[in-house]
Amino acid sequence: MLAARRVARKPRPSGAPPVGGVREYPYREARLFPPLYAIIDSTLSGDRAIVFVRALSGAGVTLFQLRHKTSTPAAICTETVSLLASIASPEVRLIINDRPDIAAITGAAGVHVGQYDLPVEAAREICGPARWVGVSTHNLDQLREADRTSADYIAVGPIFPTATKGNPDPVVGVEFVRAARRITRKPLVAIGGISADTAEQVYRAGADSVAVIRDLIAADDRAARARQYFAAAERARS
Repeated sequence: MLAARRVARKPRPSGAPPVGGVREYPYREARLFPPLYAIIDSTLSGDRAIVFVRALSGAGVTLFQLRHKTSTPAAICTETVSLLASIASPEVRLIINDRPDIAAITGAAGVHVGQYDLPVEAAREICGPARWVGVSTHNLDQLREADRTSADYIAVGPIFPTATKGNPDPVVGVEFVRAARRITRKPLVAIGGISADTAEQVYRAGADSVAVIRDLIAADDRAARARQYFAAAERARS
């Protein structure tokens, strides 16, 4: 049996919000929600995942999600512990896909759940009030329901066609982001087929952040690619 352990983290700077504890909405309203949400999928594990996180966090990325859909719970737990141990900055958050239990056991910053996973409040019950709980939505009814929960952020998509999911939901387009922005004040994370070339229009539509998998993993210079997203967010918000 895997002996999971909590990973010791460096103390956070005085006055900084606690990891996973930012649930006051001035955080979003002050445009402080991280504009880039990097997804670590099953093509990255072990040393490759660590290299990926270090390159992007060195460029200023502070929000990551471990999304290993086909891995065993033991493997996900081991991967989480390894990644947390490799993260140098206390500002960097690692969210675990689907598994609030693993987030709680390892001391990760939170969990992301989908429409067929545990409900938001059940995930919150498991991982505790200090950690983030995010939820995926694919239509406006789901988004309205998510807005009534304690979810710390709401993911919307897929915005564009994507090949990173075996059975993706129907593409919702950039207009869906605009509609979602009119409904909720919670942080909105747009996901699905987004690239550095299309990110600016997604930010302009009202997304606080974009979740990206393939465009970051495939980049020759991942740090430079991350900076392209930051620049797009800055242009959209200026």
